[in-house]
Amino acid sequence: MGWGLTQKVINMKKQLALIVDDEPDICELLELTLNRMDIDTLSAGDLKTAYRLLNEHNISICLTDMRLPDGNGIELVKKIQTQSHHIPVAMISAHGNMDTAIEALKAGAFDFVSKPLELAELRNLVNAAIKLAQKSQTESSSPLADRDDSATTVHNKISYSKKPLLLLGHSPAMQQTNKLIYKLAKTQAPVYISGESGTGKELAARQIHNLSSRSDSSFIPVNCGAIPSELMESEFFGHIKGSFTGASKDKKGLFQAANGGTLFLDEVADLPLSMQVKLLRAIQEKAVRCVGAQKEEKTDVRIISATHKDLQQLVSADNFRQDLYYRINVIELAMPPLRERPKDIILLADFFLEKLSTDEDTYLLSSEAGEALQNYSFPGNVRELENILERAVALCDDSIIQCSDLSLQENSHQSAAAVMKDKPSLSLANQQADEQVIKQALEATRWNRKAAAELLGITYRQFRYRLKKMNLD
Repeated sequence: MGWGLTQKVINMKKQLALIVDDEPDICELLELTLNRMDIDTLSAGDLKTAYRLLNEHNISICLTDMRLPDGNGIELVKKIQTQSHHIPVAMISAHGNMDTAIEALKAGAFDFVSKPLELAELRNLVNAAIKLAQKSQTESSSPLADRDDSATTVHNKISYSKKPLLLLGHSPAMQQTNKLIYKLAKTQAPVYISGESGTGKELAARQIHNLSSRSDSSFIPVNCGAIPSELMESEFFGHIKGSFTGASKDKKGLFQAANGGTLFLDEVADLPLSMQVKLLRAIQEKAVRCVGAQKEEKTDVRIISATHKDLQQLVSADNFRQDLYYRINVIELAMPPLRERPKDIILLADFFLEKLSTDEDTYLLSSEAGEALQNYSFPGNVRELENILERAVALCDDSIIQCSDLSLQENSHQSAAAVMKDKPSLSLANQQADEQVIKQALEATRWNRKAAAELLGITYRQFRYRLKKMNLD
């Protein structure tokens, strides 16, 4: 068999895969596997031949080895990203060489599979790549196409209900964010979303999932700071009946629930170090072991993580594992704070007001209210804007939101911080005083409980416990 070019009988209605590898046995295995999946194949043993085939044929997906006689697979990934970015490229890497795989993902590879090849994992990867290729072929227009959703006035209302949105915003920061979201949806690379509380990190994660080949499967969000440390392993990986006291039946974990889909780890910085080790292994091996089980089970999960904390600083302080940081932070998506995109404030306000409107009442901003919002610093970001408008709708006398309805207090957050400067922690010694401090923190942060806990210098879990004790939850 000549490895410069091997061509099957091609039915153009089928998907066509390009295999790039100089090992005949690997090529043959891949050809047989893909043909059994009703996918036609072309094979090339070097980059030169691969480039020629890409020019001559309508390639749907590409599988390439890292080491080739005249270069490496990452060169091919970059070439396809530049000229044929709609083609998903999967890297075939040596077993255990995660650094190479991460390098390929950063270059734009769709995913990677390790040698020796496991057929089940290979089929999952190819199916996901084909699904993505079909999405790209059927897209009539980019989700980033221009939309007529410019800022509105009291006399000009726009309906958003029928528009396929990414994240709202015309500012350069949000345009760049949306472009990166669209790009990240075309890969399986782990994504780390950074940004302040309230900037929309979970929404961005959901959009990456919804635009990806995994959109038909589950998106499972989990707040890592809200799970008791003693239950974390069971929550993440599941357990079998009788594995510990209280385990009265088998239970699937978050990884199993997200199999085939996306697992979103919010506030990943709150994971204890012992759990970080187990999470790292699950990501590297693409397998988990239930508590009490003897064997690991394979999982096909994409990891997206987020936190409002400085993860790099936590790594430097030895509070977060550096190896886990590099595994989850293959590509970073930084969410811009609302104060850095003031031109988007009216656009977002109109969107939230439309959601709050009913058939009987349609709410709009007055010019003065819009100007006041644009001059406000929004320490709580987009979430705070939504909360302000919800309160304004409840307080306003008619359908026009006035400046007084917004109840903006620019320095409330700072004044509350000053009030609680000498009260960094809470105790049961004076429950009435504690309740007053908690209410001050909630009011200062527009009832953002995470932000209030941070302001008080206690963990979110401790804060929720105290709210329940005081019947404030």
